[in-house]
Amino acid sequence: MANKVGRVLWAVVWTLLFRPSPRICFGWRRVLLRLFGARIGRNARISPSVRVWAPWNLTVGDEASISHGVDCYCVDRITIGDHATVSQYAFLCTASHDVQDPHMRLIHAPIGVGDQAWVCAGAFIAPGIEVGSGAVVGARSVVTRNVEPWTIVAGNPARFIKQRVLGD
Repeated sequence: MANKVGRVLWAVVWTLLFRPSPRICFGWRRVLLRLFGARIGRNARISPSVRVWAPWNLTVGDEASISHGVDCYCVDRITIGDHATVSQYAFLCTASHDVQDPHMRLIHAPIGVGDQAWVCAGAFIAPGIEVGSGAVVGARSVVTRNVEPWTIVAGNPARFIKQRVLGD
């Protein structure tokens, strides 16, 4: 019951105070998320159109960025590391339904996006997935397996493309 009440209160705050805030008001949105139990790092940049299902299940690292239209369906924990980027319209989905169950009960598992990782535009990250530090998930990719650190994956389903090597 407390979860439902919290989600209703968050929906009101999101609609009246979070969503209409000007794009540059990152600090204001950090405050609102923290008031609802999110752990938000220093200088995290969260766009006003980001959807967060349950802020108390969200952790965002220092200098991380979550772009417009991102959906954080955090029925379970979502952790986004320091200096990580989640680009526009990505969907981080911690829950699904058990198709083996005749009642299709809800199942859930946490998602982790490591430090310096980049989830590109429109990517889908499935429940229980870990995107390793420094990894890149290509645009419109569907990630159903863990992504190793410092690799680049893309496609549906996402497949290894190459190692990520930083230039000088």
